[in-house]
Amino acid sequence: MAVKRITRRWLLNNFGVIIIIIIIIEAAFAFGITNYYYNSVEQALESRADVANSMFAQYSNDSRVDFSSQVRDYVAGFSAKDKMEMMTIDQSGAVALTSSGFSPENPRDLPDYEIAKASPERSGRYVGRWSGGEHIMAVTVIFPMEEEPVAAVRFVTSLTNVDRQIALLVLSMVLLGVVVLIPILFSSSYFIGTIVNPVGEVGETARRIAQGDFEARLTKRTDDEIGELCDIINYMAGELSNAEKIKNDFISSVSHELRTPLTAIQGWGETILGDGGQDKETLRRGMNVIISETTRLSGMVEELLDFSRMESGRLTLVRSKIDVMAELSEAVMMYTERARREDIAIHFEESEQIAPVNGDKNKLRQVFVNILDNAIKYSDPGDTVTILANIDNQTLTITVADTGIGVKEEDLPKIKTKFYKADFTRRGSGIGLAVAEEIVVRHEGTLAVDSVYGKGTTVTITLPIYTKQDEIAQIDNPTGTEETPRPGGEAQKGK
Repeated sequence: MAVKRITRRWLLNNFGVIIIIIIIIEAAFAFGITNYYYNSVEQALESRADVANSMFAQYSNDSRVDFSSQVRDYVAGFSAKDKMEMMTIDQSGAVALTSSGFSPENPRDLPDYEIAKASPERSGRYVGRWSGGEHIMAVTVIFPMEEEPVAAVRFVTSLTNVDRQIALLVLSMVLLGVVVLIPILFSSSYFIGTIVNPVGEVGETARRIAQGDFEARLTKRTDDEIGELCDIINYMAGELSNAEKIKNDFISSVSHELRTPLTAIQGWGETILGDGGQDKETLRRGMNVIISETTRLSGMVEELLDFSRMESGRLTLVRSKIDVMAELSEAVMMYTERARREDIAIHFEESEQIAPVNGDKNKLRQVFVNILDNAIKYSDPGDTVTILANIDNQTLTITVADTGIGVKEEDLPKIKTKFYKADFTRRGSGIGLAVAEEIVVRHEGTLAVDSVYGKGTTVTITLPIYTKQDEIAQIDNPTGTEETPRPGGEAQKGK
């Protein structure tokens, strides 16, 4: 329907306008050429009338000749009687003489004579039809000498040949207009074929994509805006297909991640319930597993909640002046025992420098936890995780480097994309890096990932050191609460 509306609108707004312009031009041409020919005929008739009046004036001034007899002879011998008819009108307004010898049926019905009498130029023109239906032009010129019996001279000629010539010229102009319209029609067909129809195909393909057919693609036929639109639609379909795959993989991964701790909790709960708590060692081991897996589940839920807040623009930071090194040390301590159990060495030399940062200590600790968790998760027994921190030029730089499996070069640009996992054999939801980068960026810092497949991965975090401006901002906002900007809105600070 949209294509039909575009086609109809184009025909009305463009082709219709062209036709109207051509019609106006042809109408103006027909009017102009008709006036030109009719004026030419009128001038010829007036010229004949002026010559006749001159001759009649000579007859009137020559006393040796009989005026009436000379006029009669002149009319009877009119040389151009094959092209026009000459008449004289008497003082009563009736036709007295005609060059054909035949008087008109209504000798007093002479509209051109009445026009001539009322006109300052003493001449009048009439265009109409004779009693037989023939199209004629009659021109009457008043004779200046009122004492003579001739009151006016009238010439009448047929316009049949003139009308035929006018019709031929107008027809030629119409054919010329048709010839002009033919290439316009071809260009219109080309326009509809290359613009309107592809737009319809784009709409149909977009509809299929909206219905879930992410394999639908458009064929690019031209290297113009339509071709670019086809590329964009195809790119969109590819991205949606990838997003759908990532979403499904994420659901599968999260389901697996949730099933494992829930199964462990359920199994140990049933074991403890069946034992009745009699075996203290079993009770202790079971409770440790339940607490551990519950903590793991709580961390996953908190990560998902943070991601949800981040996506909806409701990730809240509670800033204050904190020592980031202390938070980093605490995160390293949290993973030291796990790394030992998995035979992964952690090298961390705690800096004696204080690294003050205007930030949210819980969120920054979560960043370190996510990075360390990934480093251990993607390492194998015998690998090493090295954590370094350095302050240079009012910037804190923290690097977490592992000798694990690394990331393939083609996967590296997507590694911080939400739900993306380069290796689905490793546990995790695939949103840890996305959340970590968002938190770091909200602290005016950066998070970069470099990796060599099979050799390891290095994550580099930079954060600005606490400054005087941060102190002033904290005075203005003592609670330190800051929300991420909502789409289309400003960040809200304070309460």
